[in-house]
Amino acid sequence: MKKKWKITAFTLLAALLMTFVIPVYAEEIPRESLPRDTPPGSIAVAERLVSGILDDVTAGMGYSDAKIKAHNTILDAVLANETDGYGFAILAAIANNAIFEYRDMYLRPEYYRQAEEQVRALIADLIEQVKNGGDYEEARKAAYTRIYQTADPSYDPDEYYLMDFCYWDIPAVDSAMFNRARKLLLDAKEFYAENN
Repeated sequence: MKKKWKITAFTLLAALLMTFVIPVYAEEIPRESLPRDTPPGSIAVAERLVSGILDDVTAGMGYSDAKIKAHNTILDAVLANETDGYGFAILAAIANNAIFEYRDMYLRPEYYRQAEEQVRALIADLIEQVKNGGDYEEARKAAYTRIYQTADPSYDPDEYYLMDFCYWDIPAVDSAMFNRARKLLLDAKEFYAENN
């Protein structure tokens, strides 16, 4: 009887030690998916709440299921006052964008690789400008214009400047192109911050 107890205690001790030794890899909120003017503190809160759901999405969970799960998790945390003062709207927007990006990348991984290569070649000079301290926002706008011009070379955003938005004739371009442009420019911005 004592041998069984020792084996069980040893097994329990080994299992406890392994929980501390095995690292936990939770998915992060992609910077390029963040809504504009997102408060920095809200990113950490959203990540804490939905990183497990993002893990599920990378393993194949559907967008609707993940979105519902994230909304319920965020709503419960807001009602329990566990969101450091950030409201449901901003946390849900961060979660929805991240879920969409992870799900889209899960479904079309090769397309995202190709889109990144294509965008990198298209905006190489803008990436270098940002790496050398150039303004990210100006580079992003220029990158978007170039991406639109791949679909319609005559596209000129300045001609729509004074028009109502509903009259704009914007070419159809896959959102992955803009997503990859933001990622590459944010990487360049981070490179500049780390090296200067």
